[in-house]
Amino acid sequence: MKWLPFVAAVLLTACAGTAAVEVTDPIPTEEPTVEETPAGETTSPTEDTQESTEADPDNTLSPGVARATSSWGTDWSQTTIDLSELISGGPPRDGIPSIDDPQYESIEEASEWLVDNDPVISVELNGEARAYPLSILTRHEIANDELGGVPIAVTFCPLCNSALVFDARVDPDAEPYDFGVSGLLRNSDLVMYDRTTESLWQQFTGEGIVGEHAGDQLVIVPSGLVGFAQFSEAHPQGTVLSRDTGIYSPAAYGTNPYAFYDSVEDSRPFLFNGEIDERLPALSRVVGVVIEDQAVAYPYSLLEEVGAVNDMVNSQPVVIFHRFGANTALGDSVIAEAEDVGATGVFNPEVDGEVLTFTVEGEDIIDEQTGSTWNVLGQATAGELEGTQLERLPSTDHFWFSWAAFFPETTIYAE
Repeated sequence: MKWLPFVAAVLLTACAGTAAVEVTDPIPTEEPTVEETPAGETTSPTEDTQESTEADPDNTLSPGVARATSSWGTDWSQTTIDLSELISGGPPRDGIPSIDDPQYESIEEASEWLVDNDPVISVELNGEARAYPLSILTRHEIANDELGGVPIAVTFCPLCNSALVFDARVDPDAEPYDFGVSGLLRNSDLVMYDRTTESLWQQFTGEGIVGEHAGDQLVIVPSGLVGFAQFSEAHPQGTVLSRDTGIYSPAAYGTNPYAFYDSVEDSRPFLFNGEIDERLPALSRVVGVVIEDQAVAYPYSLLEEVGAVNDMVNSQPVVIFHRFGANTALGDSVIAEAEDVGATGVFNPEVDGEVLTFTVEGEDIIDEQTGSTWNVLGQATAGELEGTQLERLPSTDHFWFSWAAFFPETTIYAE
């Protein structure tokens, strides 16, 4: 099977105006031939040549990327990466439209179309909590929003299974940026751009990689990828991003434009040209934690068995929870019917100066010091510490291949 039919189907889905277009074929396991570009266009050695331009005097951009970006205002002379690492994902800039005028609804309203296991990005800021369903973000990848008085960019890259939230200001005194989908990829990961300076930003890390903001770093807002019911129970007064986006029909949301992407064993990740780190299967899930210069990956396969991991990363105590109750957004063609891969949360286990140790008893997460019961969002729900909230630490859930590509020196936690 060639890549081209799948690429065409995904592009139709991503750019569809009002109707859902399902991709029912699994991701092909064959790699593109040398005659095909990552987007499926055929080229010849003659077509691969290009004249230097003022924006790219050293011919470092690929021909396809150079053509796609020829009218951009990006300052290509400022970069922290090798520009040849950028490839076209297929759709043009903003071909996958960001949500720039988000609407919200109550838990009760959202429950009319979301099931308990629907995966959502849970964000809590200054006493406000909001859920961003992946059934919406798989089709938009970025939502520009404000929560608790903080401008944020809520992002999801389906190809890397990476959900991250950023403060939309480069520094606290700066005006917030609106971010869009550039149409470019690096290591199969979404490359964002800000609409003010047209700088490029790596979604996986929040780092400015090309343009005026090359080398700058967006602040990561701690968030969690959990099931809708888990969010609802923890935040009954929380709000949920609405399907009323003004872009697609509400009926388009809930189907998966990347159907079966994570269901094909031993497949090569889509549009990834790097080497696969073979310490884990490429599309296995990991929780990634970086504290200062130490990166650690916690495999879902282990977390599913133990439920709670107590660890120390660069002198910072951490606890990682895993509870079932959240489906993959990239499995079945209907997200509500996909496999339950579980939800995770990474927290500072210190409460009132004491570092708690957590275990799992039956269905409950328990701390050994007080016997209190905790949920996957880090809330004590019963016992002596009931009502206590653990501090959430920045972490992300990814496919292993992408985590290893951006953090090649990562260690893998093993008991």
